[in-house]
Amino acid sequence: MTDPFSSLPADPAAVELPEPPLADPAPAEPIDAAAETEPPADGGLPAMQTLFGRVTAELRKIFVGQDELVLGTLVALFSSGHVLIESVPGLGKTLFVRALGKIMGCAFGRVQFTADLMPSDLTGAPIFNMKTQEFHFRPGPVFTQLLLADEINRAPAKTHAALLEIMQEHHVTVERTTHRLKRPFLVLATQNPIESEGTYNLPEAQLDRFMFKILVDYPAAEEEADILKMHSLQIDVDRRLDELQTVTSPEEIVAATEACGRIRFDDRLFAYVNALVRSTRAWPQFHLGASPRAGLALVQGARTLAAFHGRDYAVPDDVVEVALPALRHRVILTAEAEVEGRRVDQLLGELIRSIEVPRL
Repeated sequence: MTDPFSSLPADPAAVELPEPPLADPAPAEPIDAAAETEPPADGGLPAMQTLFGRVTAELRKIFVGQDELVLGTLVALFSSGHVLIESVPGLGKTLFVRALGKIMGCAFGRVQFTADLMPSDLTGAPIFNMKTQEFHFRPGPVFTQLLLADEINRAPAKTHAALLEIMQEHHVTVERTTHRLKRPFLVLATQNPIESEGTYNLPEAQLDRFMFKILVDYPAAEEEADILKMHSLQIDVDRRLDELQTVTSPEEIVAATEACGRIRFDDRLFAYVNALVRSTRAWPQFHLGASPRAGLALVQGARTLAAFHGRDYAVPDDVVEVALPALRHRVILTAEAEVEGRRVDQLLGELIRSIEVPRL
């Protein structure tokens, strides 16, 4: 079985994708007029494989290793999905998101989730203007494009509930008024798998909103040595970020996302995805199986991964490659399986191997 999110060629060849459809007739209002990016000069869609190579090359100037995190986040970004990252502190998640925002030409925002964080602290609220004697809506930190939700499991359920509409519908409703978010919009939420004091379990509805759950482990010895060499110099991180090149724009990302949605997906692949998802509901060691949204994540992720590989059609390997990140947070082990020390990824691997792979 192919390892989830295996690395792609560093210097890929260009592969043209179909022209994007017409722009949304009702685009979201810009967050900041000064932050708007000019549309692509050539008016066309960049080749996805070449774009992926350029983005990863820029990231490697400041961010070392973590190939699964890099690829998984880019697949989610170009699939209009969100990512839940489980890792211990100090592995460079904030630096990664800031660098990605600079390279992609997108606005970056960060929220530190705490037990006293209120929904209005995320969404914003009407503020009374003494001069005009009127209420004006002041946007919250979710009005950005790349949002880092740090330690999301430290906030209570009412704050998580505020994210449900934001992540699914890409807009915020306050005082019966709907405010649309600017596209693209990606939530990268983090949680610490070790520390449990003062944390809340994420509701199943919240977990299901995340396209992928990515497990980030300590870097390899060679990668950690490179981190020490790169960041031990007394050089301001902001200056390093300023030196990164912006290789695309929000408009190009939206157009590329639309093109990824048109990657060919054979009917036999749809049946394969359906069999994978439905098997999780009957697997003996799973108390709860995956929802239909898991199947959509598999299809969308496989299409985007095919584009990154330079193909205009998806293959079974693309589905297998995104299966673990797309399913691991959508299933729950039975009590017996937990007592036996079984792991979700191990059981999902057995399930995936049990499903016959279609021949296209």
